Amino acid sequence: MKNLLKFISNSKVKAGIILFFLLNCYIFLCAFSYVEAVSYDISNSVFRLHVIANSDSVQDQNLKYLVRDSLLDYMNKLCKNINTKEEAINLAEEHKEDFENIALEVIHKNGYDYSVNINIGNFNFPTKSYGDISLPAGMYDALRVEIGKAEGQNWWCVMFPSLCFIDINSGVVNEDSKEVLEDNLSEESYNIISDTSSNTIKFKFKLLEFFNRNNVTTAKKQK
Repeated sequence: MKNLLKFISNSKVKAGIILFFLLNCYIFLCAFSYVEAVSYDISNSVFRLHVIANSDSVQDQNLKYLVRDSLLDYMNKLCKNINTKEEAINLAEEHKEDFENIALEVIHKNGYDYSVNINIGNFNFPTKSYGDISLPAGMYDALRVEIGKAEGQNWWCVMFPSLCFIDINSGVVNEDSKEVLEDNLSEESYNIISDTSSNTIKFKFKLLEFFNRNNVTTAKKQK
């Protein structure tokens, strides 16, 4: 123990420890700044849909998908000629009552009397893949649809740009949706969510996941 203390008290060792500590702080701050910028860029460029079923019963889960399909069909028509997430959110806000009525109509048509609660806000999402596009976990603006007690499994997708419908056979997002997404993101952010072949990109994506899952970042929607 005395030898260890003597070793640590050595001025050169002290300097080495301090430098090592400062280097690690610098690396962390650089990684933090990078993740903050990219996370904000990604979350600020997409508008998502979050549908929660009444329960996990087969019937309620099937109903969830029917509600989802009707809402997406309506949203896709609304967003046909828009180019930004802000436009998509504004349209969703303006037609919020329509979304509720559409969901209720599907529910009643299928013999259920569940209520529907719709909110547009900033919510936490897990890491999700949509064909060949992957979005890291984090806070995203979304239209949240709660059916009945909303105690069932969730269903997530991206309403703008539309990544909800992909080619089932190839698992690839259509080029039009990719184009809109690319136009709304920086080159770095787009590469991270679309390139799965590069080890460097994979590492960056894992870095985003780690920081976001542990609530280290603060990047949220700008009010």
